[in-house]
Amino acid sequence: MNKLKIKEFIIAVLIPLAVGGIAGFLTRNSMEDYQKLNQPVIAPPGIVFPIVWTILFILMGIASYFVYISTCKYGKTGLKVYAIQLVINFFFNILFFTFQLFFISFLWTVLLLFVNLVMFQLFYKCNKTAGYLLIPYIAWNSFAVLLSFLVYTLN
Repeated sequence: MNKLKIKEFIIAVLIPLAVGGIAGFLTRNSMEDYQKLNQPVIAPPGIVFPIVWTILFILMGIASYFVYISTCKYGKTGLKVYAIQLVINFFFNILFFTFQLFFISFLWTVLLLFVNLVMFQLFYKCNKTAGYLLIPYIAWNSFAVLLSFLVYTLN
């Protein structure tokens, strides 16, 4: 296995944290509106979201680093899919929290899950650990699909 490249590792972790941080900043005033919505019983309290997302973004960044340093033929494609899912992830917050487009947000989470599953396959082919690091994200994304659908149907 390649030796840890500190600079690349830090950049890999900072990229998703920056994407999430900017999205969070842009939608920071929307959590009060979210709390006022009819919530499904499975909806976690608002404080859970930034904690979970911070962990998931760190795991994504580490996974992307493992793919970046690999010599796998799927690496470049995997990292392109990773970039696409970061963009999709970023815009979910705006669609859901800022514009409250709940049905579109539900469809957006389905799209995100599909892209994440493709990313998982590519990352796993390059580095099994990178694939395993994405499992919590896929689980959370699956939960988000259900949660988005329920918020849509209740509101």
